[in-house]
Amino acid sequence: MEKIMSALAESNRLNIIELLRDGPLTVGEVAEQLQLRQPQVSKHLRVLSDAGLVEVEPIANRRIYKLRPQPLMKIDAWLESYRRVWEERFDRLDDYLVKLQEKEDEE
Repeated sequence: MEKIMSALAESNRLNIIELLRDGPLTVGEVAEQLQLRQPQVSKHLRVLSDAGLVEVEPIANRRIYKLRPQPLMKIDAWLESYRRVWEERFDRLDDYLVKLQEKEDEE
């Protein structure tokens, strides 16, 4: 999980993930869309690949990159535990605010 989060912490890599969400792309297509040099994009894609976030499919002299859903599902599962905590806290806050409103209405 730490490797995944570390890979996503860099803004260009996060932008690459956003692009690949819409479908597979070549290194050149990513570079063009993000207005980065191809060697930079290749380095970022290598980090994303090492973290398991993307996979590469070599076709002739081109490399097609696409997202792997498993690491993103792992992040979602991790976040779910926090969602439950937040929802409980919001529910308690809501109850508290309702009680405050009722007290104000009584006065």
